Amino acid sequence: MTNGKQHHPNGSCPVYKKCGGCQLQNLSYPEQLRLKQSKVVKLLKGFGRVQPIIGMENPYHYRNKVQAAFYTDRRGKIISGVYQSGSHHVVGVDSCQIEDALADRIIVAVRKLLPSFHLTTYNEDTRRGFLRHVLVKRGFATGEVMLVLVTGTPVFPSKNNFVKAIRAQFPQITTVVQNVNPYRTNLVLGDRETVLYGKGTIEDVLCGCRFRISPRSFYQINPVQTEVLYNKAMEFAALQGSETVIDTYCGIGTIGIVAAKRGAGRVVGVELNPDAVRDAIQNAKANGLNNIRFFQGDAGDFMQDAADEGEQIDVVLMDPPRAGSTPAFMDALLRMAPQTVVYISCNPETLARDLRYLTERSRYRVRQIQPVDMFPHTQHIECVVQLTR
Repeated sequence: MTNGKQHHPNGSCPVYKKCGGCQLQNLSYPEQLRLKQSKVVKLLKGFGRVQPIIGMENPYHYRNKVQAAFYTDRRGKIISGVYQSGSHHVVGVDSCQIEDALADRIIVAVRKLLPSFHLTTYNEDTRRGFLRHVLVKRGFATGEVMLVLVTGTPVFPSKNNFVKAIRAQFPQITTVVQNVNPYRTNLVLGDRETVLYGKGTIEDVLCGCRFRISPRSFYQINPVQTEVLYNKAMEFAALQGSETVIDTYCGIGTIGIVAAKRGAGRVVGVELNPDAVRDAIQNAKANGLNNIRFFQGDAGDFMQDAADEGEQIDVVLMDPPRAGSTPAFMDALLRMAPQTVVYISCNPETLARDLRYLTERSRYRVRQIQPVDMFPHTQHIECVVQLTR
């Protein structure tokens, strides 16, 4: 168990209660890890020994993706920050203990530039105004920074000068994108995008593989702990060089690509989101891999088709959403009977339910359970579990 010794210099966060993003900030980091460990043990001890949770050396400023909502109060003051949990009220935040510090500074600088460019913030009720959100993504390994300005209208007066002004302050910014979202919606990003500077994407390196990140693609929020998690998953997959691996719920292909590079004979990735599949195909090319293919579709349907066709699969990597897997998916998995299943979970409750389903209906046994603290100061807990026949 890593002991996050250094306490944050500011002590506790001034907007901790209002924001609601960090539910465990009132506990010291070692106490947070103990709490998470005991939760996982309580839920999963029936399946075997739970390894000690792997924490972070420095559990601060780990989020490589930061977004802020913009709003103008009654006195005409522009505020940027987060929506108070469960509401549409913006809580002003200039710096956050879990967000990348550079990203926070860029967001504040954008806010300060708005008046000099006569740019307003978007008002959802009147549907007037310009800037709705700012999103910053940073490649921790490459240092590349993407700035996404989410606007209510496509019209962006003196955009080139605005880009010049923000890049003069932050030469680290390698690309600027305008995303247009004119809808009444909880989604931050709309469908239309214009690249204002750079190539519209950034790259990062994870487990020795390069990944392209676009404004809308999903990428792991905490790259330091993602490496820890994926290295564990690869250890549990125990690839020898000839295995056929299915990576289900694969996103932009991160873990499948790591498996393809680290000894899998052949990898098949399945993902529902077409944008992510497009990125995954690019990512495989960028890493010079020709032993991995991606399919767009529902993971459960894909597994059922593969089981019907009697596909020989050795290892299944599954990383389902918070709701966990589905009976249809797990039934197909049991019919395929791969030697090893590596289940990556972001919700120990649904993980316990799914492990019960798999072990009660088959000769699968849980061999190893490893919790990883991906999101310090929040209630989230990731686990990676190895099942073998």
